[in-house]
Amino acid sequence: MMSALAEDLIRVLGQGRVVAGSLSAYAADATEHEGLRGEPHAVVQPQSAEEVARIVSWAYRNDVALVPRGGGTGFSGGAVPVDGGVVVDLSRMARVRAFDPELWRMHVDAGVLTSTVRRLAREHGLLFPPDPGAAEQSQIGGNIATNAGGPHAFKYGATGAWVTGIEAVVAPGEIIRVGGAIRKDVAGYDIRGLLVGSEGTLGIITGAWLRLIPAPEVVLPVAAAYDSVQEGCAAIESILASGLVAAAVEFVEGTALTASRGAFPAALPEAARFLVIAETDGTAAEAAAAAEELRELLQPNALLLQAPKTRQEISALWRWRDGVSLAVSAQRGGKVSEDIVVPLDRLRDAIDGTNLIGERFGLEACSWGHAGDGNLHSTFLINPENDDELKRAHQAARALHELATNLGGSISGEHGLGWLKRDQLHLQWNEAAIELHHGIKATFDPKGLFNPGKKT
Repeated sequence: MMSALAEDLIRVLGQGRVVAGSLSAYAADATEHEGLRGEPHAVVQPQSAEEVARIVSWAYRNDVALVPRGGGTGFSGGAVPVDGGVVVDLSRMARVRAFDPELWRMHVDAGVLTSTVRRLAREHGLLFPPDPGAAEQSQIGGNIATNAGGPHAFKYGATGAWVTGIEAVVAPGEIIRVGGAIRKDVAGYDIRGLLVGSEGTLGIITGAWLRLIPAPEVVLPVAAAYDSVQEGCAAIESILASGLVAAAVEFVEGTALTASRGAFPAALPEAARFLVIAETDGTAAEAAAAAEELRELLQPNALLLQAPKTRQEISALWRWRDGVSLAVSAQRGGKVSEDIVVPLDRLRDAIDGTNLIGERFGLEACSWGHAGDGNLHSTFLINPENDDELKRAHQAARALHELATNLGGSISGEHGLGWLKRDQLHLQWNEAAIELHHGIKATFDPKGLFNPGKKT
């Protein structure tokens, strides 16, 4: 039976915008395996910024919390209605409002899939560089709200670097547009920058102007395996020291490599404990020259050096890399994973520290991630049915946050704080900075109704 709240929303939005029946699909995001679920009081599916404005206006009149939701692929619990409220599902806002390939730009609704943007760009010889995982599910609005990264953020930057303008609905129900189809804009404070990475706590992103670039003619990856973390990290540092601008520099180590070695496109030596994937791109001549330099840089002490050249071989290598997380999860049925980031010269310390924390809490640990950015997916393997293991894994995650900040890094490189990392910002910011943080929230959302409890 539909609640009185849902019936009130039907009067505000009309039929067909309020989800009827079970709302369980909206109770969790990709953190469900960690036991995080909420209970939405209602779910709405607006189709325009104007409808979102009506929802926000209604919520502000009635003091009802709003939880924006994109594809539900987040790893920090940002889209989970922990304390109820209304989930605003943006999946029906999926229009490409304008696409001007000759001007290298696109204007989209927030609910457009990442894969759709990348496909349209590719079909016109262009590239939208951000490549976070789950591209067939994740939505542009969610990517902007978390400033999502990915392997190629090393060269091209995270999502926010490719957003020239944002349309959003802010309290108490106003549509704002900052930036647009322009490449430079210093007319006012950087409100666009504040909305990027805000995780739905300052307003609801409803649209965006995206910047594209011509696609590189050729991409060429090189993979190298080593027998230790020390040798692998030394190889990574040699790439940066050379001055070569790689498009991506990834790593997989320890249990993560063991779990996925059977699917690797070549036979990995038994002694391999650390794998590096580096990729170059550009014209055919540029990429070939850079790939040769990469091979020379990665060759010393490598147990295996693989340089795929065909499209099929390259796709197979990246499919393997994309599957590492699933392979790790399959070992015991679940995992608790953190996206800490450290200065590149402390990468080895962060990897070793992750394993030591695992030992301290009696958990098997491993890491993989975006080495060039110093961004680790430090992970503890668990049986999700074992409450004690889950508790210890969450304690270990807190220890990881301390490790990252002690090494001069951050508690989140690309997933955001969401609910799982709430109240941890004090580890890396002083009181004055945190007060500014809270002040920004209060200015945008004086009633605290946008995604409450997140990004704190």
